[in-house]
Amino acid sequence: MEGLGKYLSAVERTDPIKYVGRVTKVLGLLVESRGPQAVIGEVCQILVPRLGKAAYAEVVGLREDAVQLMSYEGLEGIEVGCQVIATGELLQVPVSDRLLGRVLDSMGRPSDGKGDISSDTFYPAVARPPDALTRKRITRRVVTGVRSIDGLVPLGRGQRIGIFAGSGVGKSTVMGMIARNTDADVNVIALIGERGREVREFIENDLGEEGLRRSVVIVSTSDTPPLSRLRGAYVAAAVAEYFRDQGKDVMLLFDSVTRFARAQREVGLAIGEPPATRGYTPSVFDSMPKLLERSGTSAKGSITGIYTILVDGDDMDEPIADTVRGILDGHIVLSRRLAQRYQYPAVDVLKSVSRLVGSVTGPMTQKVMGYVRKVMAIYEENEDMITIGAYVKGSSPAVDEAIAKKDAVQEFLIQAVEEKAPIADTLRRLSAIAGIPLPPQEAASNATEADAGEDFA
Repeated sequence: MEGLGKYLSAVERTDPIKYVGRVTKVLGLLVESRGPQAVIGEVCQILVPRLGKAAYAEVVGLREDAVQLMSYEGLEGIEVGCQVIATGELLQVPVSDRLLGRVLDSMGRPSDGKGDISSDTFYPAVARPPDALTRKRITRRVVTGVRSIDGLVPLGRGQRIGIFAGSGVGKSTVMGMIARNTDADVNVIALIGERGREVREFIENDLGEEGLRRSVVIVSTSDTPPLSRLRGAYVAAAVAEYFRDQGKDVMLLFDSVTRFARAQREVGLAIGEPPATRGYTPSVFDSMPKLLERSGTSAKGSITGIYTILVDGDDMDEPIADTVRGILDGHIVLSRRLAQRYQYPAVDVLKSVSRLVGSVTGPMTQKVMGYVRKVMAIYEENEDMITIGAYVKGSSPAVDEAIAKKDAVQEFLIQAVEEKAPIADTLRRLSAIAGIPLPPQEAASNATEADAGEDFA
């Protein structure tokens, strides 16, 4: 009987009345049809006789008597006169615990060759974020397993943070390390607009068998139509929401927001939106908070969102980076300068900020972090003088101390891709660098729940 569930569910959702239209125009990314009666966001089928198949498309606009559609799968074979059938449904994702260890496409269908995911439970791809007043406060630390982040840019369960970096600086590698080592219950990984070559490399090398076992991967590569990339992002959010509603702590790893924004720009331009800031349409800036706000806490569980932002020309003030930084709860900057020095992960701690440090760490932990960051800042300010030998030892006790601690700090920040960094070990090493012991209660709290603001000293 269990196997019949998905068929019974499909029958219940089926509307016996078909609404049908005909393609009247194919222009660029856009297909226009006369009919069917449909709403914005509704999924339609375009019958393609030449290829003997049906292409799925979505209603993206309504102009006078024309229905504007965009295909999830490309426009090959579509011609004037092709039949358009409305399904009567918005895009939904079949969800269950059987999603774990699977790779899905932008419509939530399996693409890993491991068979169908039978489920009679569906979540809408496009949904509203939880109401602001139903969100629980963030008071517990989430462990990423990346020493430089856990030690100096700590994150909370339900926090949303961005990883800002140029191309080739190590965003995917950091994401893989987090997916393997985090203490979250489930990983949902969205690879939006990635190069096709990198998808399998990420799954097999960066994520690995250990990480995949408790992960769901949603893939929409750079060669897919813009609507496919756009909806892949929403499908990932829907899958994360399912596991959150089961009471789990979910880690949503999203790569990348920039490619999501570019896909939204392509859709907007195709349906006639005017370009605004640097060619981005108004819908881009409207859609980003709607996507990013779906992460966070709820009355049942949490979604910790880690979003990568591809910074054009390493310009942190370009429109997408600037907009996202204002929405998220902090930012982690990966530095090309550090990557060129072969310091991996290339986290620029001094340019990185977590807005919830005071909520997820105790006062002595904050004191230890503050000391190490201060030492790093002093050394960076005086690095040129130290390097050329112009600094005379004894001129400044603070600079002398920064020089003395330099090697220990550097050793702490560098971490091999396969190296595990338990939070207890991270805090112990950080405490040793600062020479400030953490009270046992606070160290234990950091290692488990990090109850907010308690003074354990």
